[in-house]
Amino acid sequence: MAAIKLAIVYYSATGANYQLSQWAAEAATEAGAEVKICKAPELAPQGAIDSNPLWKAHVAETAGIPVVQLSDLEEADAYIFSVPTRYGAMAAQMKQFIDTTGGLWYHGKLANKVVSAMATAQNPHGGQESTLLNLYTTMFHWGCIIAGPGYTSPDIFAAGGNPYGASASVVDGQIQNAEAVRKAVAHQARRTVMIAAAVKNGLTQQ
Repeated sequence: MAAIKLAIVYYSATGANYQLSQWAAEAATEAGAEVKICKAPELAPQGAIDSNPLWKAHVAETAGIPVVQLSDLEEADAYIFSVPTRYGAMAAQMKQFIDTTGGLWYHGKLANKVVSAMATAQNPHGGQESTLLNLYTTMFHWGCIIAGPGYTSPDIFAAGGNPYGASASVVDGQIQNAEAVRKAVAHQARRTVMIAAAVKNGLTQQ
């Protein structure tokens, strides 16, 4: 059986969602998936980036991470998205990329993909849940199969109890309750790979 191809697509200004993506990649790889991490293209002007030392440093540190392409979505069996919340919705950088997927959607290239998502905000109730639901709305239009973690592991509760996806509060670029969040992310990644394998095998046998 061929390995599940998992695309982890993130946007991160100061590094938290990149860290979540790395944790997800580690767990998914251990679960047997073929993983590619890629980032949404940056839209902010250089002046804004330069004005925030954490942002500027993170952009430099991740210069080698590939920018996501439409082909990454077409080729993958499953996706994990990781985004910061902006007023209860996904960051504009991720939304702009998603808005370019119309051609893939029209030709049915996104249907039956398995998708899960993670989110961050400055505080525990800063809009993570609505951000994930906002992102999943698009995935329903794509025809994806949502692989939310629900309450399928005690690790979900320890990380804050968000059934829609791992979420974290971030202060000065640092993930709070980091070890618990890491475990919740790992569980979610393994679950996504497991569901993607079941879907792919089931469709192949039809």
